[in-house]
Amino acid sequence: MTRLLSPFAPEYDVYFVDQLSTCIPLLQHVGNTRVVFYCHFPDKLLANGAFVEGENREQISLLKRIYRFPMDWLEETTTRQADVIIANSKFTARVTKSYFKSITQSLRVVYPGINVLAYESTVDHNDPDNVAIFSVKPTLVSLNRFERKKNAALAVRAFASLKSKLALKAFRLVLAGGYDPRLDDNLLTLDSLLHLTKSLSLTYNVITPPSSQKPIKIPPGNMTPNDPDVLFLLNFTTSQRTALLSSPSTVALLYTPANEHFGIGPVEAMVCGVPVLACNSGGPTESVLDGPPEERTGWLRPPDTEVWAEALVEIVSMSLSERQALSDRAKARARDLFSMDAMASGIEDALVEAVRMGDVPHMMWNMWMMIFGFVIAYILGPLVLPSQKR
Repeated sequence: MTRLLSPFAPEYDVYFVDQLSTCIPLLQHVGNTRVVFYCHFPDKLLANGAFVEGENREQISLLKRIYRFPMDWLEETTTRQADVIIANSKFTARVTKSYFKSITQSLRVVYPGINVLAYESTVDHNDPDNVAIFSVKPTLVSLNRFERKKNAALAVRAFASLKSKLALKAFRLVLAGGYDPRLDDNLLTLDSLLHLTKSLSLTYNVITPPSSQKPIKIPPGNMTPNDPDVLFLLNFTTSQRTALLSSPSTVALLYTPANEHFGIGPVEAMVCGVPVLACNSGGPTESVLDGPPEERTGWLRPPDTEVWAEALVEIVSMSLSERQALSDRAKARARDLFSMDAMASGIEDALVEAVRMGDVPHMMWNMWMMIFGFVIAYILGPLVLPSQKR
């Protein structure tokens, strides 16, 4: 604020605001500058657990309504004041417009970009981290944090069903993801996955990268160090991620979360030419093409074990020529739509649009009214919306 009010403050053509919208009115009316806002997903819809489109939100307590209403009001009010609003997917754009009804402008969609070159780098097969995960077994890979909402159990059940259907022995599943033993969600999720794996008569092992500077205490259990059916890889490295996705033994990526706002996992797999099996909701419905067969880059299915197992049978049964053709399509789609260059181009178009709008109208009173409204919301919010569901 001090820099904005200073007579020596630098002047900019436009401000680009990422994720948090509360500063937008200040930048506009104090900084006299147009603002482009990149919306990842409304915080309003995440404050009461994972958002599932089409499902009724659970009733929250009066105390939490008192706590949340002013912040939800402020988020919507400041978001709509952006001159140009960008969303990270059509899913996010649609949901934002649906729940922030005061927003009248159309949201642009600019997909998050990834560094394609990082996935094309040469894998060091002598790296101890990569040696620890190497296998010639055909491999299914799941890359997700160990959180309940990520539904990695779907991958375990579908894998077990696949092995049963095709009587596969030389096959494995790698569940790799971020893990923090200080978080109950991580602890409970990993524990439930280990119990599920054992209940399905699958062998397993739990490892961390040998290079890890912070060793993690591995949950005790009857593990199989050599060639387990399921390998749990906690806090994988960038090198391990690239090694898994670029390995010729990797058959598919299993992306189990539903209603993801975007989901970078399927894009990472497509960059490496790996077939994707994902839930048919949220961001993956935009990144993954599920047909017609000559255009397919993956499979989108409801989160049902047997449905996923049938899709895996189809993936495993592809001929070499079919797999190569899909790989080529996936790589091309990822480069065209989800590269850093594609993202930069989309953001640049939005910035240019904002600059062309000209000078910002002097409406300081509008900002003071917004602050006044925020204060009043704390007092009257619970009375105005006593039965609001989130």
